[in-house]
Amino acid sequence: MHYCINLIHDGFPPALLGFFFWSLPGALGMYGLSIGISNIGDSLPGPVYALLSGLNASTVGIIAVAAVQLSEKAITDKITHVIVFLGGAAGILYNALWYFPLLMFLAGVATVIHDYRWLHGPVKVVVSVVKSPRRRRLAVEPEVELSQAQSVNQHNQHNTATATATSSDAATQRNEAGTPSRDNDAETLPVTENGHPETESEPRIVPPERSLNFSWTFGLGIIVFFLVTFVVIMVLRGVLPVKSLLFSFFANMYLAGTIIFGGGPVVIPLLREYVVAEGWVSPRDFLIGLAIQQSFPGPNFNFAVYLGALTAINGGYNSAAGAALGFIGIFAPGLITVHGTMGIWSAIRGLRWVKSLLRGVNAGAVGLIYTAVYRLWQIGYIDENFQQGTSLAQEPWWVVVTASSFVFGYSFGVNPPVAIIMGAVLGLIWYGVVKA
Repeated sequence: MHYCINLIHDGFPPALLGFFFWSLPGALGMYGLSIGISNIGDSLPGPVYALLSGLNASTVGIIAVAAVQLSEKAITDKITHVIVFLGGAAGILYNALWYFPLLMFLAGVATVIHDYRWLHGPVKVVVSVVKSPRRRRLAVEPEVELSQAQSVNQHNQHNTATATATSSDAATQRNEAGTPSRDNDAETLPVTENGHPETESEPRIVPPERSLNFSWTFGLGIIVFFLVTFVVIMVLRGVLPVKSLLFSFFANMYLAGTIIFGGGPVVIPLLREYVVAEGWVSPRDFLIGLAIQQSFPGPNFNFAVYLGALTAINGGYNSAAGAALGFIGIFAPGLITVHGTMGIWSAIRGLRWVKSLLRGVNAGAVGLIYTAVYRLWQIGYIDENFQQGTSLAQEPWWVVVTASSFVFGYSFGVNPPVAIIMGAVLGLIWYGVVKA
């Protein structure tokens, strides 16, 4: 968004310069951290483990805050509510490199199907079939009523039928006069993001001096170019019998940068699967970098710089090369495709299926943030006895730290860096009371 605003206001060179000013300080800091982490031994002093566990516990709380806040924006109706829930549940139950992209794609397809009501008819038929046996059973049950009560019921039913018929005639007259009923609209029109029928195009006024001079053909060409590069990289990633470590890492970052929707926290479960599960970075080092990244300036995507440098160091390559490949791989897909989408957005922004698809993809991505909360919770507690990480629930203090960072972050608006530092201090306090 920062890049797009500068692109609209001042053009490409200032936008690129502003992007580097915004992202490089944190990227350089993460690169320096990776060098330091690579030089520490397998075992750390006790206070350091406590500090890291406190950082991890508070980080889980901050990510939970992000999940809830993004849910408040992504959940606009019942279908997005269900998608967020199912996305989080599906991400918790299973892990694979191809799995998260598929979940987000299916979430987008689900909202398109729902908004266009393609399955509403078949579902109603199934529901009616399920309910009909029960109705038949109720119909054959004997009814024992007083004759006076039957007479009263018949009289009431006659009055109700008369009123209903009158109301129906009035509604019919209104429809024939050119005023369609609201229910008919709800059955025939796809709904918008707010769950209401979409009856008119979204109003938008853009000052001429703030309009991008991108044609839709130019934008489409950029998107096609990106898709070609993506397919080539993914095919080489899958078919090359012998691949260098740095190429494999770059391909994984390029894939992660392409499929991430919904903000920085979504990248966490993806990067863990694409780096830690590959054996390139240890879980302990991943958790250390993740905890410290939360208090660094710039975007969370700078975490890829840290992981790239550590991957290169662990594989015997130059650390700067790994950091640069991580930076380019995670950011390039967004920077390239944003030019294409800004070029064609004016042509496709009014299409209902496009908005429905993006609504579902965003809801699915938000669900995956809850997956990140769960998986980091399961490995957040680091100690000399389990350096690969174990559940924060092993120690009640870390549960309190996680809850505290969530409450202060969500209810009182405490900034993430402050909450992270609070977690580190609470970790040291725990060590002083329990261990020292």
